[in-house]
Amino acid sequence: MAERFFGTDGLRGTVNKKPMTADIALRLGIAAGIRFRQGENGHRVVIGKDTRLSGYMLESALTAGLCAAGMHVIMTGPLPTPAISFLTRNMRADLGVVISASHNPFYDNGIKFFDAEGYKLLDETENEIAEMVLNNDMEWPYPEAAAIGRATKIEDAGGRYIVYTKSCFPPHMTLQGLRIVVDCANGAAYKVAPLALEELGAEVFRIGTTPNGTNINDHCGSLHPKVVAAKVREVRADVGLALDGDADRLIVVDEHGKILDGDQLMAICAQAMLKRGELPGKMLVATVMSNLALEIFMQEQGGQLIRTKVGDRYVVECMRQNGAMFGGEQSGHLIFRNLSTTGDGLLAALQILRIMREKDQPLSKMASLLTLFPQKLVNVQIQKRLPFEERPAIGETIAAIEEALGKRGRVLLRYSGTEPLCRIMVEGENESLVSQYADDLSEVVARELR
Repeated sequence: MAERFFGTDGLRGTVNKKPMTADIALRLGIAAGIRFRQGENGHRVVIGKDTRLSGYMLESALTAGLCAAGMHVIMTGPLPTPAISFLTRNMRADLGVVISASHNPFYDNGIKFFDAEGYKLLDETENEIAEMVLNNDMEWPYPEAAAIGRATKIEDAGGRYIVYTKSCFPPHMTLQGLRIVVDCANGAAYKVAPLALEELGAEVFRIGTTPNGTNINDHCGSLHPKVVAAKVREVRADVGLALDGDADRLIVVDEHGKILDGDQLMAICAQAMLKRGELPGKMLVATVMSNLALEIFMQEQGGQLIRTKVGDRYVVECMRQNGAMFGGEQSGHLIFRNLSTTGDGLLAALQILRIMREKDQPLSKMASLLTLFPQKLVNVQIQKRLPFEERPAIGETIAAIEEALGKRGRVLLRYSGTEPLCRIMVEGENESLVSQYADDLSEVVARELR
């Protein structure tokens, strides 16, 4: 295949346009079912989704394919992506499936898989499934009629997940006295996140908890943190939490309404974990997008920052390979590997709240330990997806910028995994120069790749 069928976070696209069609979902269900129909676990698969209208269509098609392949399907209804990872492990299933397009608008949707341990599938495994799906001459090795699967719904899935996330919070500690604004993006966590916080004693102000199938991520959630920031200032809350559509990422707002990104949250958590002796090798794993300030911060703490390519799945893979217990992305994916196998917005929020309680400090003071370098991100629409080295003008421009920035700056170019975009990042100490360099490089990339 010229391009991978799966992207950096499963399969994703506009609904009723390939590949996000009912017939592809059906074939995907059959292929995944055949690939994971093994062992003595009763061939079980857990399926969850967010609140998109199209989730019902895709869930039905996937369920039909999985049952045809001999898998018993357990449907949870709308639940966060990390909840499905947890339930897949907890219920000893062979496979977990999430129907979600994360932070994308409602007209997009996606499908991603977890293995029996709750980890996202390796590229090689996804490629095996993709080959079966795309082979129109595929002769499916269907089981006998008596061996096809059954589909059932589990009614207490949300409650199980809430109990699990609360168990990751110190038993002697509560959230009594804290005023918390939580924005669930009208997505998968619209029930479980506020309930978990309230059960721990917090006074919760809810935003984005009335999904209607088409309002997921619509001017709310982690893509629009100014909404939760305004509410924090309005109700004089101690902290604001903004989740995305599938609740695997978190953006936090301090008591003044200042927005903190994933890098700042990682610094707060890494420092606390270092002091508790919970960071083996003093390692923090993040992507190439994380701010240079985070790398310098870890060095000053006597630790190290290990970088991966963009995608929380690659962060997790690197963590497993190196024995690291904490990692994440600038976008708000935070992975506490001693507690979960994937990014979990609610679980991450509870860890931040724990540190606030332990330090007895406002979030604004905690966040001051990391001063971010100015960073400018630009998305350039492209027509050609060529290796950058085939365009000398791009390389020459990058080299000139890197020479000017020296060791206190960086340039990064990468193609989007899901859109016809080239993503440009320039970082350095001088904000005006960073902005100018990013604009200059954008013009060259647009010209060379049109």
